[in-house]
Amino acid sequence: MALLGFAGTLMGSLLGVVAAQKLTQYRLAQLEEKVNRHNNLVERTYKLEGQLAECCHDIKELKAYHKP
Repeated sequence: MALLGFAGTLMGSLLGVVAAQKLTQYRLAQLEEKVNRHNNLVERTYKLEGQLAECCHDIKELKAYHKP
């Protein structure tokens, strides 16, 4: 009888560990996806800042060219 109780406890513990591991892997995957989206946003922002700097430079040149 004690062996059946031990087997049940062991089985329950193993199932709990497996479920926790699956949940942890799922949450890590979700976190990685969020980090990738954030990194993509940072890269796009950096490119836009560069383009904005070029536009500002071009505007200054055009203003200087059209000064009387």
